[in-house]
Amino acid sequence: MNRWNVILAGGVGSRFWPLSTPERPKQLLPLISSAPMLRDTLDRLLPLAPLERTLILTNASLVDAILALEPKLPSENVIAEPRPAGTCAALAWAARIIRARTGPESVMVCVHADWAIGDVEGFRRTLTEAGDLATSEHALVTVGIVPSRPDPGFGYIQPGEVLFGDVRRVGRFVEKPDRVRAAEMVADGFFWNSGIFAWRVGDLLDEIKVHTPEVQPALDAAGDDLDAFFAQVKSIAIDVGVLERSAHVLVIPGRFGWDDVGTWAALHRVRTHDASGNASHGDVFTHHAHNNVIHAESSTVVLYGVDDLVVVARQGLVMVTTREKAADLKSLLDVLPVERRGP
Repeated sequence: MNRWNVILAGGVGSRFWPLSTPERPKQLLPLISSAPMLRDTLDRLLPLAPLERTLILTNASLVDAILALEPKLPSENVIAEPRPAGTCAALAWAARIIRARTGPESVMVCVHADWAIGDVEGFRRTLTEAGDLATSEHALVTVGIVPSRPDPGFGYIQPGEVLFGDVRRVGRFVEKPDRVRAAEMVADGFFWNSGIFAWRVGDLLDEIKVHTPEVQPALDAAGDDLDAFFAQVKSIAIDVGVLERSAHVLVIPGRFGWDDVGTWAALHRVRTHDASGNASHGDVFTHHAHNNVIHAESSTVVLYGVDDLVVVARQGLVMVTTREKAADLKSLLDVLPVERRGP
């Protein structure tokens, strides 16, 4: 069986300002381990499929940096999107490439480059199960994370009819709820919507042809021309454009310590803590300081008598906020003068 790893690695990660920049977005930063997040992702996936069957979907400006990170990756396997057009466009184009190279029965397993995974072997086993299920059932398979807390920052999946074992049809997808509704859904057995998918490429393209007018006309018109496809395609998420419209979507549970590292505050969940609960990186000293996230790059940070802060120091620029406000950095950047944004 031809299995492919497909990694979504676009975006600039503005919620990790001032460390992230368009030239060095969060997927290329060592936010969890000592290695860039994309490096960790490649290492987790390599036992499932070789680099020759690994595609990375990213911004055109990041191609050189990605190839430098993994020189053994074939250059034609880094797909440079001319503009952001949503996950449906990206994954549809990846499916076209895989179908052309190894046929419509090839299975693609899709992940994002900016996740933390606690149980790597459990992650691999679940992805293997998802790929097997996609093959045997001709289904579009997603992995629903068994929640560890009510979190309004994630989308949710309501599991439906049981097919066999832990395999269920998807009842419905739910956009990010408020905190009260998130607690209700966790109590009712909903999953987090992880964005982990597995399907045969022929099955995905068949479902797009039937259900996704935002994408199919551009696929028909573009042929093998990537630029022509992205010039015409309408932006839509794969969940909305395909999975919410298809009757062939299955979900299996994931229990492997998944976390979407979307904000500085999220690092408090996935980094190692000191005895006072601080999650630090770099030259950091704390005293009577608790539950802070500190990232010091080429400078020293000292915290005394403060709790629940995010402190990031990089090349003469220091950003201080609370863990609660860390998710709102985009609104800060909207009003921050360009000359104050640092290098």
